[in-house]
Amino acid sequence: MTATPKTTALMRRGTEFLGTEHAILCGAMSWVSERNLVSAISNAGGFGVIACGAMTPELLDTEIAATKALTQKPFGVNLITMHPALFDLIAVCAKHKVGHVVLAGGIPPKGSVEAIKAFGAKVLVFAPTLALAKKLLRSGADALVIEGSEAGGHIGPVSTSVLAQEFLPALAEEHVVFVAGGIGRGEMIASYLEMGASGVQLGTRFACATESIAHPAFKAAFFRGNARDAVASVQVDPRLPVIPVRALKNKGTEEFTAKQVEVAKLLDEGKLDMGAAQLEIEHFWAGALRRAVIDGDVERGSVMAGQSVGMVTREEPVAEIIAQLMAESEAALSRR
Repeated sequence: MTATPKTTALMRRGTEFLGTEHAILCGAMSWVSERNLVSAISNAGGFGVIACGAMTPELLDTEIAATKALTQKPFGVNLITMHPALFDLIAVCAKHKVGHVVLAGGIPPKGSVEAIKAFGAKVLVFAPTLALAKKLLRSGADALVIEGSEAGGHIGPVSTSVLAQEFLPALAEEHVVFVAGGIGRGEMIASYLEMGASGVQLGTRFACATESIAHPAFKAAFFRGNARDAVASVQVDPRLPVIPVRALKNKGTEEFTAKQVEVAKLLDEGKLDMGAAQLEIEHFWAGALRRAVIDGDVERGSVMAGQSVGMVTREEPVAEIIAQLMAESEAALSRR
């Protein structure tokens, strides 16, 4: 008998889809969502997701194998749609018989969804508009993640609460939909489940878990930070379609503005095309994030964090975080 019957009942479609005990995904955070955190989340009954980010196929191969050595439970792999080696990365997932692949960062290129489904995996996608969500689900995506602007890392312009009201009534009856962005407590999870969500995704809450390899200085920045410190990057040049990134304000935020000016100039001079310009920006983020997460440079690195950062006050084991979220959701549903 489960200790959280109401929450578990509302999550049933999500848990059946993921093959987990709880329909709680961990957002894919580059450098943070690696074998240690991913396996800990899956072992605790949630769903860990490896952040492939800018990894080469060889690195992803190693990471999946290392994660499998730490957990027998299901986990997923998040692939960035604009990665130049996307189809090679999909082949690595196929080799390891990965059960779920999350496609992020843009519209999946032609043939990518089919290539994933060909080896029997489920495909999760992100969609910023309802029309695009319907199109992606029609063209083979198995589930949808709606992520609001409160989230950390790359974000869209609309808040989670608005997206949930728009997408869930239209899609939740027939499709598996997970809600993400700004979720820090179980009461919020209960609300989205009641609106029809099959489950939720959290990143910021897990970034500072005991099992996270993030540098102590990175975690300390989270503990100090509050909601208003997690700001979205500004777009300098309208021709450079830079997806905004939410991170704690520091010198690195200013350096990104300078980087955009530099890339826009190269675009002007014809030294870069638009695809290469976007990759330059992506590589900047990968490097800046690594400096913060791995090296602990929280002044110049990118401390990507969602607005729920104010609710992260100490290091806790993943199992405790998940148990607390489930208990808070159950208490909220029991008060209804």
